[in-house]
Amino acid sequence: MARRDPRDPELHRQALQPRRRRRAWLENLNPATGRLISRIARSGSEDVDRACAAAASARKPWGDTPVLERARLLDAIAEGIQARFDEFARTESEDQGKPVSLARSIDIPRAIANFRFFAGAVRHDETGCHEMHGQGGTGALNYSLRRPVGVAALITPWNLPLYLLTWKVAPALACGNPVVCKPSELTPRTATLLAEVIDEVGLPDGAFNLVHGLGPEVGAPLTAHPQVALVSFTGGTATGERVAAAAAPGFKKLSLELGGKNATLVFADCDFDQAVEGAARAAFANQGEICLCGSRILVERSIHDRFVDALVARVSALRVGDPASPDTDMGALVSAAHRDKVEGYLRLAVEEGGRLRCGGQRPSLNPPLDGGFFLQPAVITDLAPSCRTATEEIFGPVVTVHPFDTEAEALNAANGVRYGLSASLWTTDLRRAHRLSAALDTGMVWVNTWLLRDLRVPFGGVKDSGVGREGGRFSLDFYSDMKNVCIQL
Repeated sequence: MARRDPRDPELHRQALQPRRRRRAWLENLNPATGRLISRIARSGSEDVDRACAAAASARKPWGDTPVLERARLLDAIAEGIQARFDEFARTESEDQGKPVSLARSIDIPRAIANFRFFAGAVRHDETGCHEMHGQGGTGALNYSLRRPVGVAALITPWNLPLYLLTWKVAPALACGNPVVCKPSELTPRTATLLAEVIDEVGLPDGAFNLVHGLGPEVGAPLTAHPQVALVSFTGGTATGERVAAAAAPGFKKLSLELGGKNATLVFADCDFDQAVEGAARAAFANQGEICLCGSRILVERSIHDRFVDALVARVSALRVGDPASPDTDMGALVSAAHRDKVEGYLRLAVEEGGRLRCGGQRPSLNPPLDGGFFLQPAVITDLAPSCRTATEEIFGPVVTVHPFDTEAEALNAANGVRYGLSASLWTTDLRRAHRLSAALDTGMVWVNTWLLRDLRVPFGGVKDSGVGREGGRFSLDFYSDMKNVCIQL
C-alpha cells in the first residue's frame, strides 16, 4: 500500500471531483448517509485574486481600527455564533460526520471561546518598555509597538472545521489583519455560517473573505499570492511541505500545524481505570480524526494484558451510529475515500502480524445510514512499535497497543517516529512525569489527562508535525509585527 498523508485532500477528491474539471460547483456529501446535502462554489485563481484585492483594500481601515473596537467586534462575533448555536452544531455534524453531541459540547463552544479569548487578549496585551542608562547621565527609552502584518491566508482542515478556523480568524482579526480563509471542501458550511455572522456584525468591507474550492485551485494560488503576507495552515504534512515551498519566495510569515502519531504512555503505577478511559478517549474522540489523538498506546508489561482486556471492553461498548442521536459515541468518517484508506491500514496491520482485538468492520445500520462511511473502532496488538501501522498517521478509529519493560524503552518507542506533536503520560510518579515530559520529542505533553487545553499556552509540534506556535501571546506575536521605538533622552 502506498504511503499517503491522511489529511491530503487528494485522498478525498475522487468522490468530490466533478466529471468536467471546470464545472462551477462541488458536491458536499453527508458522511452519515453518503447523500448530497449541498453544493459549494468551485473557486479558482481569479476568485483568489479578488479576495486578496478586497483584503488588501481593508488593510488600512481594519488595521487602523482601535484595538478596543476590534475586541468589541470579536465579542459580537462570539455572540452571533451563540445566537445560532444549534444551527452551527447541526451543520458541523452533518458536514463532518461527528456526533452532534460532540459538536455541541466541544466544537461550537470552543469556536465561541476563541473569539472571546482573543478579544480579551488584545484588550489586556502589554508590550515591552526598556530604559537605557548611558555614561554622563545620557540614556534612552525603548518601547515596542504591535502592528498588523497584512493580508493573512488561513487554511484549515476537515476534522475540526469551525474550531480550527476560528482559532486562526480570531487572533488574526484581533491583531488588525484582513483575512482570506480557505476551509476544506469536505466541510464547508460552518465557514459560510461564520461569514454570515461576521457580515452582520459589520467589519469593514474586505476584512473577512472566504473562498471555497479545491487545494490546487484555491489553496495553492492563495499561499503564493503576492498580496498575502502571512500564512497559517493546519493539515497534512505532505500538503504543508507544498505550502512552505509556495510561501518561501515571498518571505511570508508561516505557521504550520501538521500531522501527528502521538503516543500514550501507561505505567504500572497509574490510576488504572482513569488511564483506560483516558487512552480510549484519546484514541477515538471524533472518530480518531484529530491530529492530537493518541493512536499508539505503550503499556508497561506488568499490566499490559489486563490493560488490553479493559481497553477492548471499553472500546467495544462505544456506540457507532446516527450522529444526530444523543446516545451516539462515534459518528461517520468524513468520506468514503478516507474510510477506504483506514481499512487499507487495517489490512496492512494483519499483514504485519497484528492481531485485531476488536472493531475494524463496517457496522450494519438501517437506511439512510447504510450509505454512510461508518467504521467500528479497532484495537490492534502484537505489532512491532516500528512497523508502518504503528508509525504512519492513520487519522481514523485505529489504535495499536505495545508492551514495554523499561522507561528508556518506552521513551525510545515514543520518540521513534517522524512526528512530534503531542503525547500523554499516565503515572502517579511525579519525578517520572517531569523527567519524561522533558525528554519526549513533542510540542505538548499531557500528564494524567488528554486534550485539556488552556488557550494561553503554546500550541504546535516539532519534527514533521510543524513549524511555529500559536495560542495566547504566541498567536499575538505571530499575527503581528513588533516595532521598536528608541528615544534618546
